[in-house]
Amino acid sequence: MTNHETFNVLFLCTGNSSRSIIAEAILNAIGADRFRAYSAGSHPTGYVHPLAMEAIEHLRFPLGELRSKSWDEFAAADAPHMHFVITVCDKAAGEVCPRWPGHPITAQWRFEDPATFVGGEQEQRQLFSKVCREIKNRLDIFAMLPFEKLARMAIEEELNAIARPDASLQTSHVDARR
Repeated sequence: MTNHETFNVLFLCTGNSSRSIIAEAILNAIGADRFRAYSAGSHPTGYVHPLAMEAIEHLRFPLGELRSKSWDEFAAADAPHMHFVITVCDKAAGEVCPRWPGHPITAQWRFEDPATFVGGEQEQRQLFSKVCREIKNRLDIFAMLPFEKLARMAIEEELNAIARPDASLQTSHVDARR
C-alpha cells in the first residue's frame, strides 16, 4: 500500500439497506481522498431504508447515490479492487462470500440491525441514530490508522480491535500520526 493510494473499502451486510449503506456514506464523507467506500449485500433488499437515509442526513453527511446492491457486483473481474472488506452484520459474516479480487484485508464489525427492530417509530428512529453514531465512531478510528506504515497483519489486528465494544475508549498501540 503506497503513501498516496486511495483505499477501496467494501461494507457488507445481508440486505444492504441500512448498516452497510450508513458505513458507505460516512466513510465517503470523512475519508476525503484517502478512501472510496462501497456497500453491498448477500441478499439485497433492493431499497435503502428511509430511516437510514434520515440518520445519515441528521449527521449532515451527503447521501450521494446510495442504493442497495448485490455483492456479486464487487466479485466481478471488472469491479474496483478492494483493499478492505468489512462485514457489519452477523448473518453476512456466516455466509460464504465470493472470492474478492486482490485478496483484500477482511474484518467483521457487528452492529445491531435497526431495520429489523420491532416497536414504535420513535424507538426505531432512535436505534437508527444510535447505530449510525456507533458506525461513525468506528470509522473515525479506522480513518486515522496509518495504513502506509502498517504490515498486513497489524492492519488486521487493528480492524478487529476497532470492532470491540470498548474500542473508542482504548488507545491503539499503533502510532496514528501520518
